[in-house]
Amino acid sequence: MVDFTHDILIIGSGAAGLGLSLHLADKARVAVLSKGPLDAGSTRYAQGGISAVLDESHDSTESHIQDTLVAGAGLCNEDSVRFTVEHGREAIDWLVSLGVPFTRKDGPDGALHLTREGGHSHRRIAHSADATGMAIESTLIRAATEHPNIELFDHHLAVDLVTSHKLDKSTPNSCQGAYVLNLESGHVEVFRARFVVLATGGASRAYLYSSNPDGTTGDGIAMAWRAGCRVANMEFMQFHPTCLYHPDAKSFLISEAVRGEGGKLLLPDGSRFMENFDPRAELAPRDIVARAIDHEMKRLGADCLYLDISHKPADFIESHFPTIFARCLKLGIDMTRDPIPVVPAAHYTCGGVMTDLDAHTDVERLYAIGEVAHTGLHGANRMASNSLLECIVFAKAAANDIEKKIGNSHEVLEIPPWDEQRVTDSDEEVVVSHNWDELRRFMWDYVGIVRTDKRLQRARNRIDLLLREIDEYYSNFRITNDLIELRNLAQVSELIILSALSRKESRGLHYTLDYPDIDRALEHKNTILSPPIFKNAEIA
Repeated sequence: MVDFTHDILIIGSGAAGLGLSLHLADKARVAVLSKGPLDAGSTRYAQGGISAVLDESHDSTESHIQDTLVAGAGLCNEDSVRFTVEHGREAIDWLVSLGVPFTRKDGPDGALHLTREGGHSHRRIAHSADATGMAIESTLIRAATEHPNIELFDHHLAVDLVTSHKLDKSTPNSCQGAYVLNLESGHVEVFRARFVVLATGGASRAYLYSSNPDGTTGDGIAMAWRAGCRVANMEFMQFHPTCLYHPDAKSFLISEAVRGEGGKLLLPDGSRFMENFDPRAELAPRDIVARAIDHEMKRLGADCLYLDISHKPADFIESHFPTIFARCLKLGIDMTRDPIPVVPAAHYTCGGVMTDLDAHTDVERLYAIGEVAHTGLHGANRMASNSLLECIVFAKAAANDIEKKIGNSHEVLEIPPWDEQRVTDSDEEVVVSHNWDELRRFMWDYVGIVRTDKRLQRARNRIDLLLREIDEYYSNFRITNDLIELRNLAQVSELIILSALSRKESRGLHYTLDYPDIDRALEHKNTILSPPIFKNAEIA
């Protein structure tokens, strides 16, 4: 058995995880795990930018706070919002110091070029062309690779957290490390650490259509839940309204600018429908558009709807949307002549593992940062470009807290080796594959944007059966990466379903036909679920 010991174990190699590693590496030995290549997470694919108040002559911290609260539809925690926004400039300055190539204005001062995105009342989005995430990720990877105190482990998939309670210790529940599957060797390794940090991203792959990479399977949320952490607001997911529907397209988004320039949303019979949902029609906010598309797809039993801008001149389309035009054409869709098949795609997990402003979870020595965490920054909707900001701000907050404690002596307990005597039954491998498909399909059908109690109950029945099957398989057969991710995704899907069943209203993107209105009594009330082993820990 391979056994590693570090001061800090960080699970996840996106902006949050790598950012934290760099803040602590001068003072501690840090291990960073990535279940694929180091740059395979969601950060790399973030096209927009990172928000911060950088031009105080035209913008203000209070304005950014208010915009975020409005976007959150009554579920943001104002203290968390204020904390994040007030550290925005610091976060940008730190990224600049590392060498992130943000786009700058023409002129002698070379100031950062700022854009404006949906929901923001001012220009406050720092960006690197339209590939900000890639610029940040590549810069952080380079810096982490060059630091002698950071060990990077790619193709290492965390199986489960190891806590003192799992080791039958009578002390308060604390995280001791993790079992980790080395995907290249096929063996489970032990990583022990004085502090463990989850930076694993969200769970958008619970749905059939997602704009995120395949790895966003809710691993950190599921592991934290099994370790004894509460989760909050798991019923809220942000969807991008128009993702290209094509078997070879993977996760290609059709920019909202297409609607902004006159694109029309059409049913399969060619008729328009958006005016039935909002007088602004195609120019309605993205949440309304996504909800309308989902409603009509389910009503008609349609695989997709269509976005048509072919009535515009061909040279206009090619000059305004060169990337989209080229991508569609490669797949046999000429958007100068044909409508584009589209579906809404899960984009961002608004809920997650409950934390405080220091990124503490309910388990001692376990932290959560980035999309895996519920900080209170995101309410029923995520504010555009606040997500990368959250990663950098809370990575620094966690680092500050760990640094205060790093000098204290924490015993790192011995962790028994993983039992690898279980065998693989080839006949069962197909079951894992088919369960993947079934899970994502019924989550889309029954738990997507437009919900009913009947649909949610059907989903609950399906997930109960699936979890029993997975438990039986997990208990008797050698684990694989597909099985681990399926187990985690099924666990997180159950949390989404239970949370959705408990919220008797329509809020944010999600619309419940049984409860079509916002319930003002539920303003600022989070949906909190506690795992069976939760020990009444307090979040400050």
